[in-house]
Amino acid sequence: MGNTFGRLFRVSTFGESHGGGVGVVIDGCPPRLEISEEEIQIDLDRRKPGQSRIVTPRRENDICEIISGVFEGKTLGTPIAILVRNQDARSQDYNEMAEKFRPSHADATYEAKYGIRNWKGGGRSSARETIGRVAAAAIAKKILKSVYNVEIIGYVKRIKDIEAIIDPNTVTLDEVESNIVRCPNGETAAKMIALIDQIRLNKDSIGGVVECVARNVPKGLGEPVFDKLEADLAKGMMSLPASKGFEIGSGFAGTFLTGSEHNDEYFIDDNGEIRTNSNRSGGIQGGISNGENIIIRIAFKPTATIGKEQKTVTRTGEETTLAAKGRHDPCVLPRAVPMVEAMMALVLCDHLLRFQGQCTISDRFF
Repeated sequence: MGNTFGRLFRVSTFGESHGGGVGVVIDGCPPRLEISEEEIQIDLDRRKPGQSRIVTPRRENDICEIISGVFEGKTLGTPIAILVRNQDARSQDYNEMAEKFRPSHADATYEAKYGIRNWKGGGRSSARETIGRVAAAAIAKKILKSVYNVEIIGYVKRIKDIEAIIDPNTVTLDEVESNIVRCPNGETAAKMIALIDQIRLNKDSIGGVVECVARNVPKGLGEPVFDKLEADLAKGMMSLPASKGFEIGSGFAGTFLTGSEHNDEYFIDDNGEIRTNSNRSGGIQGGISNGENIIIRIAFKPTATIGKEQKTVTRTGEETTLAAKGRHDPCVLPRAVPMVEAMMALVLCDHLLRFQGQCTISDRFF
């Protein structure tokens, strides 16, 4: 249970960190969409381990294979299965963790729920599971781009207490990809990288915030009351490994304002469209997109698995200590950027298909 996300554009991920491979099955993708493994690979390469010194050194090429649902370069409208095979698992690094629970990890909770767990690399709780989401989102992004020219860009906003000043309305993908920490402010990025280097050498970890913007999102996406667009975005983002907080628009900072200070006043633009002169709502009002940029922020905790010795217990209830071995990110933020973009794309694509379905039915009957 809980391995499927979405209503009309449905994705089900599968696989464990040190199993034969990981992947995704996508159901609900419209037919005749041109897609290739090369297009999907672009985002997988941004997510993969070993891409710089400030992320896990695990060496995985993460080469994707489309094994169903695509024929002669076009989607069939049938389920699309994408597989990425694991190649560089070192399960022996986790032998000690077979009996000892890692602090703040999913080991003890998985054991409590299922009575069994794959302790090699964290199994299903590993961030390696997100490969399937990123692969599926490459297809979702193409649908969004082809229908409404929707553009989704994520970037690192803050690492620990080092925060960048970034304009989400103008930031570009080239700026984000210009450095290994994926912060589009070069001066701040250098400080972030230096801090991660220091933390890495100390066998510790740090967290931070990823900000993400979706541009050209049409008005009308979202389903009141329980499927509000920001509610689904929050669910999607909070399902990501290590995520601990979600904000949209003004977020918690908006609580310091009065209503007159916070409200987004309306005006009519040169094209006769209703617009807002500010965007503290973050592009969504009443659970429905209003045509402004959707801007969200996701907080990620410090990586739970660290090399420092910590107190813990064994499966049999004995107190002990653990200094985790293996290869782990000292900071998840650089690799979390494509994951956040992926969940944004999956939510928006699912709601776009729902919206178009409602419009089609209305056109037929009214």
